[in-house]
Parts: sequence; C-alpha cells; structure tokens
Amino acid sequence: MDPSKPVAKAAQKLEEAAERLLPDTPHVPGVPSSTTPTIEEPTDPAGTTHPPAPKPDQGTPAPVSPTGVPVTGDPLDSAQQGRWLTTATGVRVHDTDHSLTAGRRGPTLLQDHHLREKLMHFDHERIPERVVHARGAAAHGRFTGYGTAASICHAGVFDEGKETAVFVRFSTVLGSRGSADTVRDTRGFATKFYTDEGVWDLVGNNIPVFFIQDGIKFPDVIHAGKPHPDREIPQAQSAHDTFWDFVSLHTEAQHHTIWNMSDRGIPRSYRMMEGFGVHTFRCTNADGETNLVKFHWKPKLGVHSLTWEEAQMLGGFDPDFHRRDLYDAIESGAHPEWELGVQVFPDTPDQMFEGIDLLDSTKLVPEELAPVQPIGRLVLDANPTNFFAEVEQVAFHTGHLVPGIDATDDPLLQARNFSYLDTQLSRLGGPNFNQLPINRPHAPVNDMLRDGMHQTAVHGGAAPYRPNSLDGGCPFHATTDQSDPATRAFVEAAVTVAEGRKVRDQPASYDDHYSQTRMFWLSLTPVEREHVVRAYTFELGKCYEQAIKERQLLALAQVDADLCAQVAAGLGLEVPTAAEPLPEAAPSPALSQLGATWPVEGRMIGIVVGAGSDAGDVEVLRDAVLADGNVPLLIGPHGGEVAGATVQRTFATARSVEFDALVLTDAPVPGPDVPPSPTGRTPDVDPRVTLLVEEVFRHAKAIATVGRGAEALPAAAVPRDVPAVLTDLEAGAVWPALSKLLATHRAWERFPVAVG
Repeated sequence: MDPSKPVAKAAQKLEEAAERLLPDTPHVPGVPSSTTPTIEEPTDPAGTTHPPAPKPDQGTPAPVSPTGVPVTGDPLDSAQQGRWLTTATGVRVHDTDHSLTAGRRGPTLLQDHHLREKLMHFDHERIPERVVHARGAAAHGRFTGYGTAASICHAGVFDEGKETAVFVRFSTVLGSRGSADTVRDTRGFATKFYTDEGVWDLVGNNIPVFFIQDGIKFPDVIHAGKPHPDREIPQAQSAHDTFWDFVSLHTEAQHHTIWNMSDRGIPRSYRMMEGFGVHTFRCTNADGETNLVKFHWKPKLGVHSLTWEEAQMLGGFDPDFHRRDLYDAIESGAHPEWELGVQVFPDTPDQMFEGIDLLDSTKLVPEELAPVQPIGRLVLDANPTNFFAEVEQVAFHTGHLVPGIDATDDPLLQARNFSYLDTQLSRLGGPNFNQLPINRPHAPVNDMLRDGMHQTAVHGGAAPYRPNSLDGGCPFHATTDQSDPATRAFVEAAVTVAEGRKVRDQPASYDDHYSQTRMFWLSLTPVEREHVVRAYTFELGKCYEQAIKERQLLALAQVDADLCAQVAAGLGLEVPTAAEPLPEAAPSPALSQLGATWPVEGRMIGIVVGAGSDAGDVEVLRDAVLADGNVPLLIGPHGGEVAGATVQRTFATARSVEFDALVLTDAPVPGPDVPPSPTGRTPDVDPRVTLLVEEVFRHAKAIATVGRGAEALPAAAVPRDVPAVLTDLEAGAVWPALSKLLATHRAWERFPVAVG
C-alpha cells in the first residue's frame, strides 16, 4: 500500500475543515472547533455520519500499526466513528442522562451496565503524571536535513532534503500538571524523530548544563527542588529552603543555578527558547570515523524572555500562557522554527576539549571555541488533536538512538538511559508503551517481544525466538556494514573503555564548580546582570533559614564580588569574602540574549480602539499586522464592533502581558463599567487603558499612537521623547516602524541600569 494515500486523504479532510472554519483567513486564533455551533442543541442526526474533522491547525499520529506498517485509512480513522452514541463495545445507547432505576423514584439497579462502564472508565481516566516535566505542551512537525552532517554522522535523518516527522514536547521541570507555565524553572525541549531507521529521541533542556554530574544525584536534586514534603508548597518554583540548602552545599549545581536565575529561567515563549542536548554524544560517519558532538536548537525568532513582573502577572491572569502562545501561533500560521546545529570535537581518549571535560554535564563549550554548525531545520506546523493521547502519553527516552548516534560515558547520561524505561512502565502501565500511536515507530518493527499489558499487535508466526526454522529463520540479524541504510544495524562505536579498579569517585576535572559560573555572569549585559541580582535576592529572600542564605552568599563570592555584594545588600546581610581567588574566565558573547535583531513573526499586537478611532486607520493597521504573519488583537470598551472592526479583547479582559507591542488609536473616556474613583474625580482616560499603557511602558515594550491615541500617554505618565515610543504617526507608517523595534524584542535602553 502507498503510505502517502492516507496522508493525502487526511489532508483533504483538513482542507475541507478549513473551508468550514473561517472564510476570512488569516484569523485570530482560539477557535474551539472546526464547526460553527448553533444556539439550539442539534438533535437531528440526518447527514451526520462522524464527529467533526480536526481544525486545520491540528495533526494526529501517522496511521501506523504497532509493528510499523502503514495501515489502510487515514490518521482520522482511529478517532471515534459513527453518528450514534455507543458503549465501548459498539452497542448503540438511547439515553446517557439517566441511570436505570426501579421506577422514577426507586433505587438504581445493579444491572445498569452502561452506568457501570461509564463510571468505571471515568474513574480510571488519569494516569500518574510525570515525576518531573509534568507540566507540558507539544506539537507535531517536520525536520529537514541539510546534508551538512555527512562528514560527522551517517544517520539518514540528516541527509540533504530528507524530511522526517517529529513530535516535540516543551515542559517545566518542578511543577505538577496544574502548575503555571511562567514560573522560574528549567524548560524541557524533547524531540521525537520518527526516522526510517527507528525512533530517535533528543531529550533536551533550554539550559545547556545540568545541576549534577552523576545520575545517582538525580533523586536528590529533584527532591530538593520539589515542594516541601510536609505542606506540598511552594509549587513549581525553587524559592524555598530545601532547594537552596542543596545547591549551596552541592556546589557543582551553581552553574545551572545562575542560568535559572537569569532571564533564561522565564522564557517569553517556547517559540523563542533555545534548546540543548546537554550531554556529549558520539557520532560515526560512513567511513567509521567518530566525533564527539553537542546538539543545539537555535530558534528562528531569537531567544527572548519575560520580565519578572510579567511572569508573576501571568501566573494569575493566564497560567497557560506558554501553552496558549504555542498553539495560537501554529493556528495562526506562524509556525515555530528552529535550526539544529552541532558543536563538533575530536574523539580523543581523554574526551576533553580546550581543557573542558566533555563528559561533565555541568560544563558547556563556548561557541567562540567550537562554533555551532547547522545540520537541519525543524518546523512545528500542527497542534495535537487529543492532548491526553498525544502530549500525556508520549514517552521519551535518551536511549532511543539510531545508527550513527551513540551515547558516551557521561555518568549522568548513563543513568538517564537506565532510568527512562522505569518511568514509562510506571506511567503507561506496562512494557508495550511504544505501541501507543504517538510513540509508534514509522520503521518496521520485528522485535520478538510478546504479550504484556496493553498488547495491541496481533503477532503471527510460531517462533518468537532466534535461531529458529519454524518461521523460516525470520527475523534475521541486520548487517554491521553501515554503507546501506536499508540493511544496517545500530552498531555501538568501537571505543576503548577505561580500565581500572571499581571506585565510587569522579575525575579531578569535575571539581571546578565556579569558572563557568563566572564566565556566564561576565557574558551578560548590565540589564541581564540586574535581573540575575534581583532573582537571587527574591529567591533567597523567600528562604527561612539564615544559614542557608549565608552559605549561598559564600558560593556567590566565588563567582563575582559585585554580584555577591548586591545580593547581600538586598538580603540585609554581611558581604562574605571569597575563600579562594576568583577563577580565570573570559566572557562568551553567545551566552547573552541581547544585542542582535530577529525576525518578527507570530507576535501579539494590541490595538486600542474607542469611539474616537478612525475606522480606516484601524483597518490599515490590522491588515498590515496580519500580512506580516502577526496577530492583531483589537482592545475596545465593549465586545462586538468598534470603529468598524470586531473587538477581540475588552478593557475589562485585556492586560499588558498578552501583547508584544501596543498601538493607541484613541484615548477612550472611562466606560460605564468603571468603578467610581475613591477621590470622586473622573479621569480623562479609562483607567484600564492607562494601566495597560503603564505596564507596557514599564516592561520596555514598544508603543505607537495614531490620531487621538497620543492623548492617552500623559495619563500614564509616559513621555514622548523616549526609546520605542512612536507618536503621531500615519496609520500606514506604524507597522513598518513598530516591526523594526520588535526585532530587538524590548527597548531596555529606556531605563538606566544599576548593575555594571
């Protein structure tokens, strides 16, 4: 069977859904269904043979059997079928609103099998959440190889023009499934590649280093970072005693900690987040030559962050902010993109590079020493159709490798390769989790594994063992010859393993805990350093025990005297003296998020409209923003139409954190729903608009005015002659000027910085 046929059929269904959805695309994202509902409940099944198709922005796992065979039908055929409500066994149901009772007021009868099945399944809907990375969001996409990795790695996924389906999950580490997206935390960036040679999982983070060097410490760092065991608080943050007790004692964690205290700890968006494989991997080329590599994901839109105040506000206004941002961008057609690159190092016996131990996961290699070489492009272009079936049930594993990519002796990676299988057994109920649609390989599977809980493959043959003659010798061993991608096996790189006595110890190179921590601090701009100081001060200020605060200040004294002094001042504590001379460290400019310009796509642009707005100006603004792949959100005094256009947000529902820039087309007077002022004075401008402008200005975002919009600035005490405040522009000139400002994300030059 041609595997492209079901995909083409699915594409046709999605195209039909797109035509039904909204005729005037592009549109504001957030449409909940591919059909438009009626006010009355539909009761006539005539003409309805199946549930609505997914929305145009949604995708589903490919139609592949548990053993990797393309199946008849399309990806939508595994969804619910038919127009009638049925039991799980397909028996049609005439009433699901009332239990079977002995008369209208009598007891419920035990024989009600529909009630029993419905409640039983509901009671078992939830599976154990992940111990870490429980809070996440994911999307479907494709990876296209550049062909530039041929001299490094013979994995087919990197071949020039080769397109591979992927599923990418982003997550926070510490919080539960119900925690907020915008907490200060490390983010997961896990990518499942459905390659022709099997599944490859690149299980990464948005920070290139980790808290620990040896996987045996993983339970310790997670137990320390999780909520206190007695009260289960604080949820989803590290600002508490147990975390700082651990990292101040276990100082190899200091490098990762300063990354978390930087702006990297609160990304603006998953779309604007860098990704790292963290570990060093060993790659083999077609000639059998090996290199050591580190994987990097570079976002097309650049690396940007929220301000601390924005993150706190979003925790209340929109705790789903990152999830919503990802899904809305994909629905809007602003498909997130990253470039996959590798840093390449010689595969030397000591596995060192420029004095840096490549097996130490608390160290990075500055890009100035080993540039990141692009090898492929990732695009996310389809949202999940069912969050549980896809995002919750996807199972990643660092040991899922393909020919050409192998593990190294990194002790943290070794432990992760051991641990991930236990995680899936606990969460997904048995050993057949790879048969779930989101986890199924797109390559043929003949593994001789049989039975077990949730076995969905109906295996044939009589001999699930080797050698055999009853099944004609099948399955056969693949070849160790790596020249033919169709027949080659995964072959571990033939490297010499270190010999010696069994010990519980570590290399001397692992003992340096501060040189790269200091390098990171020195690489930041004054604005970024100020944010780091504030983060340490806030987090340590939330600790109860004085000894823990003082111990962490001793660690900061080994990083930088100014950093330590400013945090100590914020805590009201004495400034300690460094116990040892500060390590030598040169800045790495690549570690700073600021100083470059980036494409402007998928940004949310707030446009304030009121009775004094010019309808023509509003139309020009809206069309210009849409035409450039961004989303204009009109903010008006009420719902419905204002200035000839449909309002998406009202003054009562809009807050600044949702917008990347603000355009004022009016200075609206207070609406009738504004509470009376305590002073009895009626303000000239609606106070909710004033608050919106104040926050946008304070968060260093761009502001532009058209027509009467400039009259709203004085109420918010916003001066005209400061960076990124554009006043009195013609409507047609606003977006070209605004997009240039958005290319640098924020106007930090608007405010003086206290930290040098």
